[in-house]
Amino acid sequence: MPVLLFTSIVALGAFAAGFLGSLTGLGGGVVIIPLLTVGFGVDIRYAIGASLVSVIATSSGAAAAYVREGFSNIRVGMFLEIATTLGALLGAFLALRLPTAAISLIFGLVLVHSAWVSSRPREDGTAVRGPDPLATRLRMNGSYPAKDGVKHYNVASVPSGFSLMFVAGTLSGLLGIGSGAVKVLAMDQAMKLPFKVSTATSNFMIGVTAAASAGIYLKQGYIDPGLAMPVMLGVLAGSTLGARRLYAADTATLRKVFGAVIFVLALEMIYTGVKGLL
Repeated sequence: MPVLLFTSIVALGAFAAGFLGSLTGLGGGVVIIPLLTVGFGVDIRYAIGASLVSVIATSSGAAAAYVREGFSNIRVGMFLEIATTLGALLGAFLALRLPTAAISLIFGLVLVHSAWVSSRPREDGTAVRGPDPLATRLRMNGSYPAKDGVKHYNVASVPSGFSLMFVAGTLSGLLGIGSGAVKVLAMDQAMKLPFKVSTATSNFMIGVTAAASAGIYLKQGYIDPGLAMPVMLGVLAGSTLGARRLYAADTATLRKVFGAVIFVLALEMIYTGVKGLL
């Protein structure tokens, strides 16, 4: 395939990944890695390296808009980054020592679980439950803009969320996905944040998590500028557009898109891992 055509297709795929990642908090990597490995036969470690660069771009493109509009919970994000950064360093260490088929299988299984959990209905988190005492002490409870006015919410189960974020960080370093899927699920299901706040805060966090492990991939030579550049530019453009659409987006629709996309991609990665195609 000619280099220009390859670059153009990768950039278009990255644009779609960035748009979806921005709306759902996935970070784009769950689309980029299957696109590169299954669609173009790129070695999964180089795909992970490019994905980590794109994850940083996604965070840069979407996080600023979400913070400005009042969706991101900065205190929650900064506190949880302690766990995700430590986990990211562990994940990157493991990724350089595991076979590619094993990484692909882990990737697929993580996404299957994420799709299943995200499809379970839950109220959109503004509710009347009391706040976690630790969340109150750290002033994590907040509010976000909605069509019918500002909505307030309480943060629950901070220790559980912190533990899950360590797992999310490990998966980020191991799989190069920014662990947005796990971050969103941890904040949405365990900490009971509204879904839009979870996705916005996830976008705020994923860049720091990815940067922690990207340095290890760069040192090992797994970040190819010719591959990472179109991925980064496409994701950055898509995430910026997606950030502008979140305010008007329907939460139920976001959940369905979130679950459907990552389930299909999970099946692809499990198949390629079992068949040893990577």
